[in-house]
Amino acid sequence: MIVKDELLSQLRRYFDLNLYEVKLWAALLSRGVSTAGELSDIADVPRSRSYDVLESLEKKGFVVMKLGKPIKYIAIPPTEVVDRVKKNMNMEAQEKVKRLDTIKGSDLLSELETLHNNGISLVDPNDISSCLRGRNNLYNHLDLLIKDSQKNVNLVTTEKGFMRKMEGLRPTLEKAKKRGVKIRISAPITKENKKIVDSLNGLAEVKHNNKINSRFMTVDGKDLVFMMLDDKDVHPSYDLGVWVKTPYFTTAMDQMFNSMWNSK
Repeated sequence: MIVKDELLSQLRRYFDLNLYEVKLWAALLSRGVSTAGELSDIADVPRSRSYDVLESLEKKGFVVMKLGKPIKYIAIPPTEVVDRVKKNMNMEAQEKVKRLDTIKGSDLLSELETLHNNGISLVDPNDISSCLRGRNNLYNHLDLLIKDSQKNVNLVTTEKGFMRKMEGLRPTLEKAKKRGVKIRISAPITKENKKIVDSLNGLAEVKHNNKINSRFMTVDGKDLVFMMLDDKDVHPSYDLGVWVKTPYFTTAMDQMFNSMWNSK
């Protein structure tokens, strides 16, 4: 059985499975009922791993084990699997949120804050920089910087990037605006995103930009995040950015932004 890598990648992403799990699950879906050995051969998964992987799939609600010898596995209908996975993910998410809520105001959080404050005091602010891998990590860091902003946020992005950022960052931008932060966004304005642009009236200034294909954000003339790759050519999981805290470089980028902003 030949399953496209793209399909396997989608299954891993949507169902939170590892490579062996999606291979065996796809193989079982194509057979309906099968033994671990048969599935191992079909999916090209080592036999030594097939039993524990199938056991994992059984616990997660993707397959059931048929009684008898030899042991066989039965595929559960995909629609039922989707419902089960949604239910399990919701339960796990709620449990994790409850655990995190208990940390607030606890001795553990105080210890972590002390460790961080003592450590950060030893670091030269000009040396602070980091590599951000994956679009989720990138957006989480943009969100963090906007939360700490006091004066201004300048954002340059692409057409699709503009829509994604407004979906994910809008609540934080609204809070920043209430603090008096000036927000300016430069991006291609198209029929597809015009409604979003109009909805930002009073929240951010948005200007059309189709000359510079770039993605970066500056905050308060101190922090800069710039993306290394074109978002048209990279999978979200492999998107890459760099954050630097450097007034010198950030000021230079702000000057470039202002020049572009003020040009006709």
